Amino acid sequence: MSIKTDSRHLYLQVIDEIKRDIENGKYKEKEKLPSEFQLSKQLGVSRATLREALRILEEDNIVNRRHGVGTFVNPKPVFSSGIEQLTSVTHMIEQSGKSAGSQYLSTEIIDPTNEDKRKFGPKRMNRLAKIERVRTADDQPVVFCIDKIPENYIPMDRVHKSDSIFRLMEEYANKRVAYAVTYIEAIGYHDRIYDILNCHPEQTLLLLKQMHYTEDDEPVLYSANYFRSDMFSFHVLRKRLY
Repeated sequence: MSIKTDSRHLYLQVIDEIKRDIENGKYKEKEKLPSEFQLSKQLGVSRATLREALRILEEDNIVNRRHGVGTFVNPKPVFSSGIEQLTSVTHMIEQSGKSAGSQYLSTEIIDPTNEDKRKFGPKRMNRLAKIERVRTADDQPVVFCIDKIPENYIPMDRVHKSDSIFRLMEEYANKRVAYAVTYIEAIGYHDRIYDILNCHPEQTLLLLKQMHYTEDDEPVLYSANYFRSDMFSFHVLRKRLY
């Protein structure tokens, strides 16, 4: 190992070394890494340095540390998308060469909560259509979706016949989504969702909370989508302001 011949901080060198070992196939997807004692000895660094490197690798979703069990290599995400591009889950799955599908869990008409009224404001509404479904890729569950839409913008009798809420709303109510305001959160264990998506208890999910608007700035769809972090990754292009 050439860890200590590099002038950078040791933990950065450890990160690069572990990444190279993963890319070169020394450590394969879902494989357990050597113990902290063994790995720190192999790399010639302290366990404190190694732990800092593993912490950052976990934040970058490259490894998954399970308390009392060990550190495992995460599979590379199958689906990747620029977060600045508003594309449907259906499109993302199909772009990867897989077949997109939906499993509908519930569809109902509900009274809007105060929070719903705030999100859809200043538009006034009486009731919302709430749709819960699981998006699949080649029949494997990958995203849990909760959608809320003004009830007169979507035909409830046709919901189960379409994978695309965007397309259904455009055809039925002539409401075309032009953009969305998105918030991203990493969330931990949720018994119902983890069971539905077949997730490991210590695996994280990526939650995208989005309010969708027409080109006239009308709020028409709120969605909370829970993505499996081992299947999806998102990136954004950021430009420097002078």
